[in-house]
Amino acid sequence: MFKIISSLRKEFLLLINDKVGLALMFLMPLILVFIITIIQDSAYKVVNENQIPLLVVNHDTGKEGGKLVAALKKSGLFKIDSQNGIAQQSLKSELLSRGKLIALYIPPRFSAGLESNAADVSKILMDDLGLEHHVADPEKVDMPRLSFYNDPVLQENYSYSVMGIIQSYMSVIENSLMIDRMYSNMDLGDKSQKLKEKMISNRVAIDQIVASNSNSTAIPNSTQHNVPAWTIFAMFFMVVSLGSNIVKERVNGSFLRLKTMPTTFMLVMFSKMAIYVVVAVLQVALTFSMGIWILPRLGLPLLTVPDNFVALAAVVLISSMAAVSYALMIGAFAKTEQQANGFGAISIIIFGAIGGILVPTFVMPGFMQFAANFSPLHWCLEGFYVLFLKGGSWQELRYVFAFLGIFILICQVSTYFKLRLERII
Repeated sequence: MFKIISSLRKEFLLLINDKVGLALMFLMPLILVFIITIIQDSAYKVVNENQIPLLVVNHDTGKEGGKLVAALKKSGLFKIDSQNGIAQQSLKSELLSRGKLIALYIPPRFSAGLESNAADVSKILMDDLGLEHHVADPEKVDMPRLSFYNDPVLQENYSYSVMGIIQSYMSVIENSLMIDRMYSNMDLGDKSQKLKEKMISNRVAIDQIVASNSNSTAIPNSTQHNVPAWTIFAMFFMVVSLGSNIVKERVNGSFLRLKTMPTTFMLVMFSKMAIYVVVAVLQVALTFSMGIWILPRLGLPLLTVPDNFVALAAVVLISSMAAVSYALMIGAFAKTEQQANGFGAISIIIFGAIGGILVPTFVMPGFMQFAANFSPLHWCLEGFYVLFLKGGSWQELRYVFAFLGIFILICQVSTYFKLRLERII
């Protein structure tokens, strides 16, 4: 017992004297979680919660342009800025100078074009049904075209989403016009209102359901992603501290001197692993506490901890073991502290990039999604996702434990044989 305590004490002293390593392991994740969560939360709110700022220029001389603008306002999705005095050729520069992201231009003969199209559709239908109609054809006007302007910095999928919303309201106006024209041709007067209301109210509703295996599901948000993601990133960044310590002890002969003492080298390695696993667990506790108590006070979403605490503890433990094992392997193979720090840090950034820490894997191309399966950070993050977002069970965690178990085994075996080759063990 004395040997174990002495070995743990030695590793603890090495750790607390590494001020840079401690800052990287504890201060860095807090800063990353704080800054990136705020940035991503603002982006989520722009897309999901806030009204979309829309500059509208309506040059239509009829009623339908006004109906479209009124429908967009009534939807509650848009914050309409009507500037009907702007010429179309000046709209691009006006959009940029006013700081708007999107604009909608309604042309002068918009209503006339819709009415002409409705008359054509009604005439075709009446002819196909063999019904007589004696209504004078209106002036032929080409189908109108709306102009949608967007700032070049706006993502393409966001622009298409807004255009889809505008198009859905356009369909309501077009259908309403066609019904009015058909009833007018059949001399039914103003009896079309009931049919129009029925058609609008008969739209199929869509219920959004978050797929999860638990009854109490956490809605995905910036906190649920960033707190676990950057905690994992910080856990693996212990390679800078632990890897450097191992290289230092190898180079200055500390490992060789340990062989002359009445202890085993495996006890030394066990002490290193134990101390740094505790450090990783403390990192999780610190960042998760920030997500539970500090971020909500700043107006950010609350981190919802899963109910399955045993599974959460298991994922934290195996993720910690993976981070420590990787740091041990880097320390065993690096020849200098600079090599351990440089290669270790860069490799963790690469693992994080392809593993979904920086960018979600589902937006990556297919070959990058395949490459993500070889990143330990991806499987650590997947374990947290299963618990935090999917209400997962032990059955769903089997692949996480399988991959990380194999990764830990490879790192440990590689470390053993490298030190054995150098006759340190």
